[in-house]
Amino acid sequence: MTYGVDVLAFGPHPDDVELFCGGTIIRLGQLGYATAVVDLTRGEQATGGTLEERARETEAASAELGLAFRDNLQLPDTGLAPVPEQLAAVVGVLRRRRPELVLVPWIEDRHPDHGAAGTLVTRALYFAGVRKYAPEHGERFVPRQVLYYATRTRITPSFIVDTSAAAARKARAIACYASQLTRGAVATLISSPRATDAIDARDRYYGSMIGASHGEPLRSPNTPGLIDPVRQFRDNPFAEAHAFEPLEP
Repeated sequence: MTYGVDVLAFGPHPDDVELFCGGTIIRLGQLGYATAVVDLTRGEQATGGTLEERARETEAASAELGLAFRDNLQLPDTGLAPVPEQLAAVVGVLRRRRPELVLVPWIEDRHPDHGAAGTLVTRALYFAGVRKYAPEHGERFVPRQVLYYATRTRITPSFIVDTSAAAARKARAIACYASQLTRGAVATLISSPRATDAIDARDRYYGSMIGASHGEPLRSPNTPGLIDPVRQFRDNPFAEAHAFEPLEP
């Protein structure tokens, strides 16, 4: 199998990756992996900001994330769905970019586009590996692994990534989206003064679960396997955070 980029994260709208798995993307970049983002829409239905403003904000945020590239499929905002033309577009970018690891928004969320994005990309990941599906969009491709990240809905994580070293850069990347964070004539969830505090509090909560200052939960669609459990936990500085203390006699 030939891979292109190491890590590719899909976002329903520009700013979703920054908000919900930006720490993971930054941390993997710090570890030397090539990271990238595909935004499914341009966020054209957002209450605040013009397309031109959001494009400039996305460019600035991408620099903070340290991305190798960022694509936008320009699918319809508020209209994401696993329909043939949208599936083909996602299959095409998967086959063209050939990521080793794919990050996908979880399939349930209060925002319909977020859940729909998870379903759309999940189906496209399967069809990308079907040789006779849309051969005009390239040769079949199957990534090494797919992981789901949480948006506004809690997930049961398979593991938590320590994003402590990425927390400051994640905050700067989110701050690039001034058109979304600034309260205008119409208040939105993201424009609430407490919105970014809530994201940081969530990251601190998940970080506390592994003995770190910040963390982001990821969920595997299958059970991860280990070759050497002893080495896995010996080399893991957070293993003791999950260890059981002996009972007092």
